[in-house]
Amino acid sequence: MDLELTRRMKTTMMPNAVAVALASMRVQVSTMLTRSAPTTSSNWRQQLPVLVGAGITLRELRMSDASSLLALLTSEEVTRFISPPPTTVEGFERFIGWAAQEREAGRHVCFAIVPDGYDTAVGLFQVRQLDPTFGTAEWGFAIGAAFWGSGLFSKGADLVVDFAFETIGTHRLEARACIQNTRGNGTLRKIGAVKEAILRKSFLRGGKLLDQALWTILPEDWYRSKAVWGAKIH
Repeated sequence: MDLELTRRMKTTMMPNAVAVALASMRVQVSTMLTRSAPTTSSNWRQQLPVLVGAGITLRELRMSDASSLLALLTSEEVTRFISPPPTTVEGFERFIGWAAQEREAGRHVCFAIVPDGYDTAVGLFQVRQLDPTFGTAEWGFAIGAAFWGSGLFSKGADLVVDFAFETIGTHRLEARACIQNTRGNGTLRKIGAVKEAILRKSFLRGGKLLDQALWTILPEDWYRSKAVWGAKIH
């Protein structure tokens, strides 16, 4: 799956905010509905928690992840529907440093995806604010092609979306995926996202303007999906 991640990376060595991998997609977060607003924790601004699922750990990015991210997230297959990622280890190191600064400011979180048996990241999950309260945000992910179809996305999404809704206090997730990105669109549908619109000629890639699907996840959608599938999204 390919997800176009945030446009932050565009200005900090990673166009469209770490757009990479099995995924190239954007996701925004806006105002919750009937569920009472969760308590927002300030601790994540000091340091991200370690989130653990079956066969996967999500943790803060480390400088030691730069080499593996360069190796896994810059192939033509991975970058087909995303803005060009950094092309050097130094570029990824700059992004990792920027992500830490943005987390400390309370504007952005970026989790490294680490499968069991690995020490370094094979991909990323991001959530960044689109308003001062983080009530509206954008999320996205990137995973090395060697791990496509492994279940890492669904396991990681389960952890990250819970974290966004329940810890950060976000309310509505929006995702943008190029229409041609069948893997990305299919994965969003699979985890319970709702396609709300087609954004015509909304993403520039390779000198061409591409249409994108706009997907949303509301808390009630998410918890309904979890009630159907259990704590694990299949």
